[in-house]
Amino acid sequence: MKIAFVGKGGSGKTTLSSLFIRHLTANEAPVLAVDADINQHLGAALGLEDQASAALPAMGAHLPLIKDYLRGTNPRITSAETMIKTTPPGEGSRLLRVCEDNPVYDACARPVSLDDGEIKLMATGPFTEADLGVACYHSKVGAVELCLNHLVDGPEEFVVIDMTAGSDSFASGMFTRFDLTFLVAEPTRKGVSVYRQYKEYARDFGVGLKVVGNKVRDADDLEFLRTEIGEDLLVTLGHSDWVRAMEKGRPPRFELLEAGNRLALQALQDAAEDSYADRDWERYTRQMVHFHLRNAESWGNEKTGADLAAQVDPTFVLGERYAEAASAS
Repeated sequence: MKIAFVGKGGSGKTTLSSLFIRHLTANEAPVLAVDADINQHLGAALGLEDQASAALPAMGAHLPLIKDYLRGTNPRITSAETMIKTTPPGEGSRLLRVCEDNPVYDACARPVSLDDGEIKLMATGPFTEADLGVACYHSKVGAVELCLNHLVDGPEEFVVIDMTAGSDSFASGMFTRFDLTFLVAEPTRKGVSVYRQYKEYARDFGVGLKVVGNKVRDADDLEFLRTEIGEDLLVTLGHSDWVRAMEKGRPPRFELLEAGNRLALQALQDAAEDSYADRDWERYTRQMVHFHLRNAESWGNEKTGADLAAQVDPTFVLGERYAEAASAS
């Protein structure tokens, strides 16, 4: 299942992402993690040293390889150069699985060892000096969106994305690529305003959204979140000595995380598993095509010099059947 963590800057979004990844690994779930934030801190939150975190390959730098691999033998895509971030798969496309070896993972993913197992970590790459004044960060996350469009995940597998802060993820159709989005909100007016904005934008797309209240200090904080957010408030977390030690680079073993916080993380996993049970592959594919056609008309056709609407395979529905066929070929 595909899970996103969003929230305003400083809400603890990356910290919660890393805790959830550690929790899943402790429960022996396969995890593919992606740092898609402009501030690349997920690696550090998962225990990587600064040098190792900075050395993670940037997915954007490998975009030609990603396109060429995913294109496969799809006859509707005339060249890898005509693929854009929203290009949907069709007959002949190569699909990604969480638990497999492939050239995309070889180039872009690195193993990260945690207390209870190992995960794969990918990163969009930081905003560099060369990008200043000539590029937006959404061009970086295009590689992530393209991979998500071609990824078939199972009910016991997790893809966890640490997204850009605030409502920036609505600059592309990637916000519809998830079974469930966890919005991390502090008990403040700003924290709640990001939730309201996200809910408003996502309303017409059937996006599953739950709020994780963070930095909740007392009953007044809890009542504030309950009043402002209502039934979308799933769990809350307060101060954690374990997290404070982690942020200093000296985390205890994960099994020593406070019991209340472990229960909150299990509630997140339960909600994620419930959301996957409701996945509609046809709607998932339909939304993918919707945003591809919008991007094609807006800028893609002009940029590539091709009619990108012709890339849509009208009979294709992403799902397990096509993944199995692609693996066998």
